[in-house]
Amino acid sequence: MRGYRKGAVLSLATFVLFSTGGCEAGWPTADPPRPPAAPSVTPPLAAAAVPRQPWTAPERPAVRPLEKAGPVLVDLPGEWVSWALLDRTTGELRTGGDGGTNSAESMVKAWIAADYLRGLGSRAPSAGEVGLLRRMIRDSDDDAAEILYQRRGSDAVIRRMIATCGLTDTRIHSEWWSLTEISARDAARVGACVADGGPAVPWTGWLLDEMRQVRGEGRFGIIEVQPVPVKNGWTAWGGSWRVNCLGVADGWTLAVLTRYPTGMGLAHGAARCREVASSLP
Repeated sequence: MRGYRKGAVLSLATFVLFSTGGCEAGWPTADPPRPPAAPSVTPPLAAAAVPRQPWTAPERPAVRPLEKAGPVLVDLPGEWVSWALLDRTTGELRTGGDGGTNSAESMVKAWIAADYLRGLGSRAPSAGEVGLLRRMIRDSDDDAAEILYQRRGSDAVIRRMIATCGLTDTRIHSEWWSLTEISARDAARVGACVADGGPAVPWTGWLLDEMRQVRGEGRFGIIEVQPVPVKNGWTAWGGSWRVNCLGVADGWTLAVLTRYPTGMGLAHGAARCREVASSLP
């Protein structure tokens, strides 16, 4: 085990409905073992695979503004749902649902990518680095995330996220990026922080374009309602699914965090994300 959860057996029903590729698989207890040292990493290739500035954004579908807070969802027994909508122009933050925090899971990979790109300074990412970043974002590859997280100092990555993005509710779980505890309002702030470009300049546009191309099991929720860059997190452990959605548009960011019994399946959390995005006209 390293800074993410991998390889534990989910319930048979969950396995039949959902493959575990591209997400953090769960473990049967709520107290995970300490991780050993990260594996050695082959130095990245020297050739740059991403074009230098200026970066030209592709033509994109229109995104409608999310101007009004919609109805608060009624939780089912054993369910926890929290959401936050941040207006990137005015800074206004609207929240709904339950208070508290959830484990971030793969949603935090958007920040791991931005932080890694920031650490390059004026150097272009190598072909090897581009491959790791792309697999982490598009395919939610845990091994790629772990390599990048360790290269940038593990817990220091999350400390920089808290400081840079002005987070107020986030707590580090040492050496476990997926177990970072975060609130919906902090998650919305992270989305805005990544999109505003400070952490990843001059590669912010490239990163957001990668987030538009999320594929496979991780392409659900907000992106089914709005054609915006996203990064979701999902896993089942300790008897509960944790399903989180983050969407980043030019004028707003939306975070939806959910936690509910494993028997309800991944599709339930994906539906909650769609419901929240759809109810904010």
